[in-house]
Amino acid sequence: MLNNTIPSNDYNDKRTFNGKIPSSPTVLPFFSRHETFHPRFGWLKKGFDMALQHPDLFRRNDAPVILGVGKNMVRAIRYWCSAFKVLDEVDDGSGRGKKIVPTALGIKLLSDEGWDPYLEDSASLWLLHWSLLKPPCQAPSWFYVFNLFRHNEFTSLDILIGLEDFKTVHLPEARAVTSSLKKDISCLIRMYTEKQHSEGPVEDSINSPFMALSLIKEAVGSNHLYFNFEKKHNLPASILTAVCLDYAAETSGNAKTIDTNRLLYNEGSPGLILRIRQQQLVAALEDVCASEKKLSLSDSAGLIQLSFPESPGKIRDELLEGYYKKSH
Repeated sequence: MLNNTIPSNDYNDKRTFNGKIPSSPTVLPFFSRHETFHPRFGWLKKGFDMALQHPDLFRRNDAPVILGVGKNMVRAIRYWCSAFKVLDEVDDGSGRGKKIVPTALGIKLLSDEGWDPYLEDSASLWLLHWSLLKPPCQAPSWFYVFNLFRHNEFTSLDILIGLEDFKTVHLPEARAVTSSLKKDISCLIRMYTEKQHSEGPVEDSINSPFMALSLIKEAVGSNHLYFNFEKKHNLPASILTAVCLDYAAETSGNAKTIDTNRLLYNEGSPGLILRIRQQQLVAALEDVCASEKKLSLSDSAGLIQLSFPESPGKIRDELLEGYYKKSH
């Protein structure tokens, strides 16, 4: 039987959760805006491309025709493109509504000349998963599950109990009833868990590309699920290091170092969002530091620190450009 908490020698004792949302991440009170649809293959690219052609895409009556999906799927595509931060919605200047503009991530990743427009590399899915959870996070249920939910083996009911408390205490302004939270939980589980047997509608059996991340697995012989902390073989060292630098850029101010405990155990950290253990994190950082002279690792009294003499955001961008240039 699996332990029902995150292993004490890794995550349960060292996490910094104190019953409050940490001050740095921003979590927006957007529950159940996915219309029960998890992100599907091709949706982000389709939404990105069509929004470039039609900045008013999601206000148009013919949006279902343009995107080739039903009205509720149009709303889902709109939500996921925004939540993954590949599109942004800004005032159109007319006072009548909003227009859609591409983000830097959207352009670099999904444009026709981008890094990986059709998301054929699992590294791109890791980047998008990270982008979904980083602030401002438009998926509060996802934020709760990956940051504050304390169980390793669990059921959807276990998530619901904690999520209701989280919403009541921290996001009381959210207009979300229990049924909305249940839809979020169901969507999240379907998004990351490959079901061995599907007895639901055909629509529910369509795989999500994010299953490839293997973040959630089914426990054999029970209806329980569990987080997968095993080594992520499809997560390149360059991508993991770039995510760490992105986290440092958002949380470290002008500091030139960040220790691996923060990278592993703090809310919003790569360790929690990607479900990474210390061994894989340190191995990835060592691998990248061996060839990237702008980064170095040091070990003082058992505290491992990553050092960066210049902006971690700049080094992050260089690592990402270098990875995709080499691999594509």
